[in-house]
Amino acid sequence: MKKLFADRAGNFAIMGAIAIVPILGCAGMAVDFSRAMDLKSRLQDAADAAVLGSIAEKSAGVAQAVGMTTDGPLPLSEAEAEAFFKARSADKSSSLKEEGIEKEKIDTEDMKLQLVKATVTKDGKNIKANLTYQVTLKTSFLRILGKENITISGSANAVYQTQSFMDFYMLLDNTPSMGVAATPADVDKMIAATKNVADSGSRNCAFACHIVAENGTINTNSNYFVAKTNGIAIRIDVVAKAVKALTEEAGLQQSYANQFRMAAYTFGEKAQDVKLLKVAELTADLSKVKAGTQDIKLMSIPYQGYNNDQQTSFDSALTKINAEISTPGDGTTSAKPEKVVFFVSDGVGDSNKPKGCTKQLTGTRCQEPIDTAYCKVLKDRQIKIAVLYTTYLPLPNNSWYNSWIKPFQTEIGARMQDCASPGFYFEVSPTQGIEAAMKALFNKVIRTPRLTS
Repeated sequence: MKKLFADRAGNFAIMGAIAIVPILGCAGMAVDFSRAMDLKSRLQDAADAAVLGSIAEKSAGVAQAVGMTTDGPLPLSEAEAEAFFKARSADKSSSLKEEGIEKEKIDTEDMKLQLVKATVTKDGKNIKANLTYQVTLKTSFLRILGKENITISGSANAVYQTQSFMDFYMLLDNTPSMGVAATPADVDKMIAATKNVADSGSRNCAFACHIVAENGTINTNSNYFVAKTNGIAIRIDVVAKAVKALTEEAGLQQSYANQFRMAAYTFGEKAQDVKLLKVAELTADLSKVKAGTQDIKLMSIPYQGYNNDQQTSFDSALTKINAEISTPGDGTTSAKPEKVVFFVSDGVGDSNKPKGCTKQLTGTRCQEPIDTAYCKVLKDRQIKIAVLYTTYLPLPNNSWYNSWIKPFQTEIGARMQDCASPGFYFEVSPTQGIEAAMKALFNKVIRTPRLTS
């Protein structure tokens, strides 16, 4: 017995036999936890996809939310999310790849779904989705240590901001200054075309004044007809074409029926009766607004220099458009649309304004950049103002321009930007496309919504 107890040969085998159980257990733990992590990744992908899919733009739940007048749960999206998760998590083809190496597919028989619960609610313009899940995965080697299952749980969240319902009030400056030739090349053509006109005051002029006598007789010798005859584009015609294209863009961009309504106004039909002229009633039928663009024309004057050229009152136009607009909503439903004034102008006012003019008066005539106090009145009502500033062209050969407009030329764009709501200002130069600029500003206003998870 003494020899037996003193003999140390073979102790490694004995110790190895004793240690084999924990060694295999640790190795099994690494394998089983690796499988669990792979499954967790697959299930999280399924959960993310489920919440995003349940509130996608064209989903049944979003359609349900748009039709709701109050906040609350969206059972259609909840059922959709849970069904999508179950289908995706049970898909045996959903193997994972890492660094180009395909990992082992987890047999769905080893996985048991304990819980899947989706909650989707409408909260104002936000649709919030949450999905929680819990599954158990059968172990392989950990059973040696008595661990039969590993519990895996997680959750996914997503928020979708629905597009707003919006009413657009197109306020289009059609006063005589918008009769200027549309581009520098057109200005040169206009000056050349008016070189020999009968009226000395209209010679070498870049403005296409639309002269219509008191009795309605149209002066076919006016610069307006010189421009038409010579195919010279003037700014108001380009604006009218752009508004027409914008109605088509709005139709393409809206995600829900009657999401966008539009109305269109000019500063007036004729100088003798300056007042807001509605060329298209507020309507969701954008084809009617498109048809109304044919009535967007340059304001007529009875003769050159009529009323000392005081036809552009931004103060009056903004005051009158304010009266046209009902109380804005939050845009969550068609009954509570946001209100947006889409203002297109070259930014120079010319009106009878004996008091409050921000620049030097000529008698009672006020030539000035836009007075932003009138913009503030609208913004204080939570009406958004989108401003498309059609850059006022310098006319260095025009003595009137040099005396009265040139001194504040650099202020015109800055004032127009101050008039706009933050982020809703766009300047388009004569060499750029007004139509493209108008579409770009419109799309900026409607802000395409994003999913965030």
